[in-house]
Amino acid sequence: MADTPSVEPTRIDPKLLELLVCPLTKGRLEYDSARQELISRSAKLAYPIRDGIPIMLPEEARPLAE
Repeated sequence: MADTPSVEPTRIDPKLLELLVCPLTKGRLEYDSARQELISRSAKLAYPIRDGIPIMLPEEARPLAE
């Protein structure tokens, strides 16, 4: 059986991260590489990154625990 290559988490370009803001609050986002999410502390939401593409839709975001 052939070895399956490990999947490395997607990285976000730091320049892109500087440009992206939360669509609800227009606040800055933090990148969580382990969960592949962009975190908006002000909106208490985590936006998913799928196949290297940030999904910046509030209805797709995960609510953050208090």
